[in-house]
Amino acid sequence: MSEPDAVARLQDLLEKVEAARAELERTEDPERAVQVLQELADLAKEVQAEVESARREADASA
Repeated sequence: MSEPDAVARLQDLLEKVEAARAELERTEDPERAVQVLQELADLAKEVQAEVESARREADASA
């Protein structure tokens, strides 16, 4: 994946995290809050995978 693609992917994930955070703040339903927290955990895993991938690519081209 090229650097611009990786940046775009990370920006997309950031937007999803921000949307989930806003929903978490709005919700008063405990069950929905748990669902949103799970979504945030899944997004965190995706972010970590993207960062690791970018790091591997940077190391390979160094």
